[in-house]
Amino acid sequence: MLRAFLRTSRPAAVPPPADDEADVLLDAPDDRLAPALVAAAGGDHGPAAALLAATRDGGEWERRDRCATRLAAFARARSAWFEHWHATAPDDPGALLVGARLAVDRCWDSPARAELLRQVAPAVTAATRAGGPDPVPWRVALDAARGARAGHAVFEGLWEQAVRRSPHHYGCHVAALEYLAASSPHAHRECLDFAERAAQDAPEDALVRALPLHAAFVCLTRTGPDGSAREPARGVDRSRLHAAADRAIALSAAHPPADPWPAELRNLLAYVLVRLERPREAAEQLRLTGPYVTSFPWDRDADDPLGRFLQVRGNLRAALADTGPAAGSRHPRTGRGGRFCPGGH
Repeated sequence: MLRAFLRTSRPAAVPPPADDEADVLLDAPDDRLAPALVAAAGGDHGPAAALLAATRDGGEWERRDRCATRLAAFARARSAWFEHWHATAPDDPGALLVGARLAVDRCWDSPARAELLRQVAPAVTAATRAGGPDPVPWRVALDAARGARAGHAVFEGLWEQAVRRSPHHYGCHVAALEYLAASSPHAHRECLDFAERAAQDAPEDALVRALPLHAAFVCLTRTGPDGSAREPARGVDRSRLHAAADRAIALSAAHPPADPWPAELRNLLAYVLVRLERPREAAEQLRLTGPYVTSFPWDRDADDPLGRFLQVRGNLRAALADTGPAAGSRHPRTGRGGRFCPGGH
């Protein structure tokens, strides 16, 4: 499926918000990850190794992906515990996975990203070789290939390895979606096609059913070759973007409120709903997410994702207070009701 889409596609600072930060938590870990991070802060890698071993043994690939990403981010700031882990257990699949994720992340923001990513390829390869049935190292490999501007044939080979291990892994699909979007400034319809088919084929409870929402985000936040923001992609049927949001609203409703697990889904959904000028539904997703703010997608617009979140939340509250329940509840696709300006776009 990805091959067909690849072949059809052509090769700001935010002011400090006047809002209360006491009721929100940025990138808060869940109950399983938190003890591992606390132990790592004290220099003990044991709980992190045990957590990743448990996710591997249980085939919890989505959780394993999230945990590896968070552990790599922590190791980027405080590396001693990870260096000790890698030195004492160099063949541990968990250590190799975190090491690969860490190596790729360290290269990502550099102007020389493509060349640096080629240099860390051995770390990524080591993680994939040790991974066995685990798709997560292949997600890291897909990210690295995108950053290194690998050709379609190389990316397709990695993609086949990933979906052979887990045909519905969300992280691998996000990596493929981002690669497809980067392959051409005109690939947005192909991105939506790819995401919608992946969601349609997935089990009812699979996280990849939220992939159309990520595709909508890509369409609404496209950038130029230099990374500068552009207007939302033209020629994209807006009804498809609204349908992606509607599907994600249903997915959100299947999870309890104030739960850290669906927090990123709800933050992304709120962001997309704001862009689609559906403020009341965006505010409802912020209510459901409770205190759990995630850096993505708010870091898309600002270096301070928490400040950006608080600014948008404040704007939403003000807009809904001004319009009142009747006006705020009108569906934006009807063309009625007040416009909401998210600010900073």
